Formats: sequence, C-alpha cells, structure tokens
Amino acid sequence: MFFHRTPRFVQQLYPSLIWRKKTKDKTIFLTFDDGPIPGLTEFVLDTLHKSHVKATFFCVGGNLNKNRNIAVRTIEEGHQLGNHTFNHLNGWKNSTTDYLKNIVECEQELHSLDQKKGLFRPPYGKLKRSQIKLIKQNQKIIMWDVLSGDYSKNISPKDCLFNTIKATKRGSIVLFHDNIKAEKNIKYALPRYIEHFQKKGYSFGLV
Repeated sequence: MFFHRTPRFVQQLYPSLIWRKKTKDKTIFLTFDDGPIPGLTEFVLDTLHKSHVKATFFCVGGNLNKNRNIAVRTIEEGHQLGNHTFNHLNGWKNSTTDYLKNIVECEQELHSLDQKKGLFRPPYGKLKRSQIKLIKQNQKIIMWDVLSGDYSKNISPKDCLFNTIKATKRGSIVLFHDNIKAEKNIKYALPRYIEHFQKKGYSFGLV
C-alpha cells in the first residue's frame, strides 16, 4: 500500500526534508530513482528529449559504475544526477555508520562524472533521524509529494497515469522509477503524463 500524494502529516514530521518546491509558476519537478539501467533509462531519456523536458535522476552507485555511458548521456542532455546510495540501502535497516559509507561510495561515482550537486534521496524514503542530521551537513535531502507507484504490480498503466496526474500540483516533486519493475507502467504513463501537463501550460524543472 502507498499514497500517491504524500500525506501532509508525514511532511510535517520531517520539515527539514524537501518534499515539494514553492513556486508561483506552473512548474513540476520530475525525478527518477534507481538507474541508470540499459534500455529503460534510455527510453526515459528519449521521452524527455522528445518533449524538451529536464529531470533529476537519483542514481544507485553500482548502476552508475556499470552503466557509465548512460550516465554520461544523461548529463550531456542537460539533466542532473543525485545520490541514491551505492547499494540501494534501507536506512532503517542499516547503522548510521554503514549507511553514510554507502552514500560516500555513490558520491565518489558522481564526482567522477563531475556531478557535485549535493542532492540525496533515500531508497524507500526511509531514514533515521541520526542519518538525516549527518547527511544534511553536506547534501539536500530531496523527497517527493507525488509517488507514481509505477513499480507496483497491483496498479495498471492507466491507473498509474490517472493517479499521478490527479496527485500533481504546482511545485510537485514527482517520483518515477527507471527500474525493471516499473517498465510496463512508466512506458505507458510517462509520455502521456508529460503531454497532459504541457498542454495545460506547465513546464518541468530541476530540483
């Protein structure tokens, strides 16, 4: 079970994290977690390029290491990369020391690509307060207020699209995934999602 729109009380419990961006403009902030992976990340990049949209990719360090050519393309096309740990770790299930070491490993991969944006997103959205305190010393922790649910086997591509559109507001940080579990839903939903909001006069920005 998940919420397509992050409940307000959850956002209020962790006010130091970035859940959405205040803006007077009709702007949405697209983000993608877990890549880069061959095929699907490239589909996402093709879709964004066709629609002249920029986005932020929160990358797993191991995937950056294996698929450097895709990461380079992502940067060359004007997108930005963020840290999603090296091994996609769950902060609740790991000590703060081990978790921070894993973040540093991913950061080293990003620095080798000259990506020093200082953006971090926790896998599963799960962090201990002790981890938050230390991570925030060097990085902005970017969460989301709209979750597409594209990874779920219990949601159809059409419902994924409909629910994501319904949850999106001005300034929303929207989370899709460029991983295999999300492939069926994102291939249907992403181009239609972008088209829907561009027709309504929205633009897409970098977080």
